[in-house]
Amino acid sequence: MSDAVVIGAGPNGLVAANLLADAGWEVLVLEAADVPGGAVKSSELIEPGFTSDHFSAFYPLAAASPIIKGFELERFGLKWKTAPLVLAHPDLSGRCPVISTDIETTAASLDEDSPGDGDAWRRLYSLWEDIGADFIKALFTPFPPIAAPLRIAATLGPRELARFARFITLPVRRLADETFTGPSGGMLLAGNALHSDLAPESVMSGFYGWFLCCLGQQFGFPVPERGAGSLIDALVARLESKGGSVECGQAVSRIVVEGGRAVGVTTRTGDSFGARRAVLADVGAPQLYLDLIGEEHLPSRVIDDIKKFQYDNGTVKIDWALSGPIPWTAPPARRAGTVHVAESMDALTELAAQLHMGQIPAKPFLVVGQMTVADETRSPAGTESAWAYAHVPQNAKGDALGEISGKWDERDTEIFTDRMEAEIEKLAPGFQELIIGRYVMNPLTLEEKNANLVGGAVNGGTAQLHQSLIFRPTSGLARPGTPIKDLYLASASAHPGGGVHGAPGANAAKAALWREKRKKLILPVAGAAVAAGLLRRGR
Repeated sequence: MSDAVVIGAGPNGLVAANLLADAGWEVLVLEAADVPGGAVKSSELIEPGFTSDHFSAFYPLAAASPIIKGFELERFGLKWKTAPLVLAHPDLSGRCPVISTDIETTAASLDEDSPGDGDAWRRLYSLWEDIGADFIKALFTPFPPIAAPLRIAATLGPRELARFARFITLPVRRLADETFTGPSGGMLLAGNALHSDLAPESVMSGFYGWFLCCLGQQFGFPVPERGAGSLIDALVARLESKGGSVECGQAVSRIVVEGGRAVGVTTRTGDSFGARRAVLADVGAPQLYLDLIGEEHLPSRVIDDIKKFQYDNGTVKIDWALSGPIPWTAPPARRAGTVHVAESMDALTELAAQLHMGQIPAKPFLVVGQMTVADETRSPAGTESAWAYAHVPQNAKGDALGEISGKWDERDTEIFTDRMEAEIEKLAPGFQELIIGRYVMNPLTLEEKNANLVGGAVNGGTAQLHQSLIFRPTSGLARPGTPIKDLYLASASAHPGGGVHGAPGANAAKAALWREKRKKLILPVAGAAVAAGLLRRGR
């Protein structure tokens, strides 16, 4: 029996386990897959010598996270690598705005399109310089944060605080219209907003795009040397150095609840693992509440709310082994670790509308990763290990071009793969001739490989306002705790949501530690009260 059992060895589960181990707890992590990592894994998927990241690939949130930084994972073999440019967004007209960790480079790329937009970016980024550190602290603190928002309010003052509140709500299209005279700045913001399921017209999409752009400006979009799995290797090594352990091939099928308290888990193979103090679950909220706990242990309102939980859009991801670098027509794109492929803001609006209508997009928006540009260890010299993903509807009702059924069989996958590659070919003629091999995952195969990626959703649930902050995962369950004592939700379904930063896992671990501390405080007080009562009766 362990002090804590953690379900899932993804980054959130491992962060939670490390924090509990730091507090002296005996921690066991159970992982269903054959190797730890969840959606952070890498291997030679296609060709020997070409390392591909299976799911996620670049990690600005990890670089910014005080939780990850506090672990000092460099002592356990982690080494971050960055590309010469953070992000590029080329288009057919020849524009190619970029984000660089050098603000002068970022600003100059915007001025090429429209003089003065460089200064507009400097003004936007100056807000980040004023409040960014406190905002990150607020983001990675259990909800509701208190100290960091108070510092932000003090920094801004009453008048600017009201303007900032409006700024937070702006759709990215409106933010771009108010800030830039040309299209390039808006495209950088909108492309980053589209990393989630926020359309250019969605409330808070401007803030989300600004946040990711600022992270890129300050930290870059770093990648672990030798592959994403190196991050997991470091987390596991650190945990083991603290006495914790990870067991793979252990798929948890049930959380054991006794007297309203989580006391352990059972697995599909019939094994049982007890937990003296807590169970933490790095799984999607619906899986936790509807599958692992069971409705008999939960209030009906919780079941009703969880059944309304909304996942984010599905995903199709292609990994390529290329015989040479992608031949982008725009030279800056050749130096960027990440490239966005979309024609315009209007094209992103059209794409978002198709997704909302359940239509597979005619022209998918692509996030492209050039991994060898960022990390030379990813493929042989002169070649490129690359990938791209595109969002598709969770439940496709049709296809904007009438070609794809939405069943995601071999034919559907092949047609959409061609559609994605054609978008790159427009901006990089000759790209397809460089393909040595590819590995394609559609929404079904993504979920098969990782049960948390339901329907290909990679953010653990929609980022729309109705399922963020106090509404994540539902309006009545906005903190890591659950209606079951000593059971905590530690996945991206909890605040603050998706991204590899460890905050949901850290928040769950802190909640478990706080409850244990309260037990130690309350029990002596309760015992003294009982004793005093007995003495009074004795008199």
